[in-house]
Amino acid sequence: MIETASWTRRLGAIIVDWTACTLVVVFVMGPARWSDDPLAGFYASGVFVLESALFTALLGGSFGKLATRLRVIREDGPGRPIELIPALVRSILVALVVPPLIFRPDGRGLHDMAVKTRTVRLAGLRRPADG
Repeated sequence: MIETASWTRRLGAIIVDWTACTLVVVFVMGPARWSDDPLAGFYASGVFVLESALFTALLGGSFGKLATRLRVIREDGPGRPIELIPALVRSILVALVVPPLIFRPDGRGLHDMAVKTRTVRLAGLRRPADG
């Protein structure tokens, strides 16, 4: 079984994601409109959900996960990518904040358990199998 990535690495990934998504919204809206719009945070959340779901389904992780060398893998087989709908459900649950904070001893949060995934270090995927 591949070990779940540390909380430190996953926190770093989400900080990269939220920063990048906020910068995209600021760039699209312009700094003045962004600072005046009370819904700007919701726009950034929407960009995060879409970015995270698409990148996870296509590349194995959100922008932040890719930048911090993490990947989202299926619990039933690390070689198979997660599909778009489960990636979207997972991203929405992460954006709700609480599901990732409720987790099992192996480090998997409710968002991972809901779609049967695990966040792992890329180096852990490349390690030869024991035995």
